[in-house]
Amino acid sequence: MNLEAGFQKCNPLRMCIKSFAVRAAFPGCRPSLWLLPAIVLAIFSGLVTAGRAMDFSTPAREMKAQLAGKILPYWFDTAQDTQRGGYLLDDDAVKGRGTPSEKQIVTQSRMVWAFSLAQIEGYSDTNRNYLQAAAQGYHFLLDHFLDRQNGGYFWTTDLEGKPVNDCKFLYGQAFTIYAFVEYYRASGDKEALNHALELYHVVQAHLHDHQNDGWFEQADRNWKLLSPGDPRNAVEVVGYKSANSHLHWMEALAELYDATHDPDVKKSLVEALRVNATFFYPGDPARCAFYRQFDWKPVTAPGTAGLSYGHNVEFAWLMIRAENVLGEKMSWNHFYALLDHALQNGYDHQRGGLYYRGFDDHPATDTEKIWWVQAELLCALTDALKHEPDLRYEIALGKQLSFIKNYQVGPRAGIWLYAVTADGKPLDTTLANSWKANYHDVRAMMKFVDAFAGN
Repeated sequence: MNLEAGFQKCNPLRMCIKSFAVRAAFPGCRPSLWLLPAIVLAIFSGLVTAGRAMDFSTPAREMKAQLAGKILPYWFDTAQDTQRGGYLLDDDAVKGRGTPSEKQIVTQSRMVWAFSLAQIEGYSDTNRNYLQAAAQGYHFLLDHFLDRQNGGYFWTTDLEGKPVNDCKFLYGQAFTIYAFVEYYRASGDKEALNHALELYHVVQAHLHDHQNDGWFEQADRNWKLLSPGDPRNAVEVVGYKSANSHLHWMEALAELYDATHDPDVKKSLVEALRVNATFFYPGDPARCAFYRQFDWKPVTAPGTAGLSYGHNVEFAWLMIRAENVLGEKMSWNHFYALLDHALQNGYDHQRGGLYYRGFDDHPATDTEKIWWVQAELLCALTDALKHEPDLRYEIALGKQLSFIKNYQVGPRAGIWLYAVTADGKPLDTTLANSWKANYHDVRAMMKFVDAFAGN
């Protein structure tokens, strides 16, 4: 439906938009009903002017200053376990810092990844060496999470590094590879890349579904697949293939292939891209699915239906990244279909912010605003505007930045709160825990800074 179609009964507004907003002020823009109120407001408030894109350089420079002055120092100063290695993740904007009971492979790996990226992006200084912060976490993973007998990395250890849950989950292996590749880029340590490639081959040997394609996701210490209902499971649902784990496996494969150009990794990346785009995040976003049977048949069990706006837009930009690494034609139509669906059904056009979940083409049913969902929309909108200017996405990005700044960011250290309500009231004030580290938000902020801050 175009901009005019929905307003046949509102002639004055329709004619105003037709004659002034669309055809005079923004030649070539592709307006959509989901952003009509914001377009009208932006035009008549003077937020944007005819033929001129919105300027994001100032918020990008402010965000860079926040990263350098508050956010990265917070993680460096509070999260490192200086006695045992690795990272201690237990902090709350209201309750304060606590002592965690475990170290979990995903967030330990994500910390290594983010500190490595901070080093690459030039944030290290005389007070804080982010490469050293990454290095000690990298060695903790090798010394305590690596199963040197069977290969792969355990799910959790205690604070000293003794395995607690020694299962191997695809989700955790993916982030270990992701971290090791980035640490290699930051340090030049070829052994880190070798460890990543070795882990890839171990996963292929034990978790790849050679009959149906895709990957199994949950196994014990000896790589025997878990059975449904196994209490040791910590990620997704045993007996299914999940959109979440396959998305992040693709993410890891893209970076591993970019660093190695290994032909086996390339083959797996092509496969991961295909199964994600076909079965979990198709071009018709209403058909997105959380789970599939091992043979890719739909899952109909109660509680498994619906879609995640955050994962949909995350896949959208990670798909473009994977295709770019592969040297393939980039699927921008697929990208925009997922982004537009999220903005149409899951975006708060009054305040900004992306809701959590919904169904089909209907408005969101879960309107919490979770930190990582906001970060992934920031990434997707940044890539949309890097690809080509578009008023719709400029206004959505402006509102997204405003919502994050005014509601998602905690006042104490500038760290994003885990979740707020639809109207921005704190819902979960967690700053750091076994599922929340410096990955989604720091990645999104650096992506935005790189795109718009300039030199």
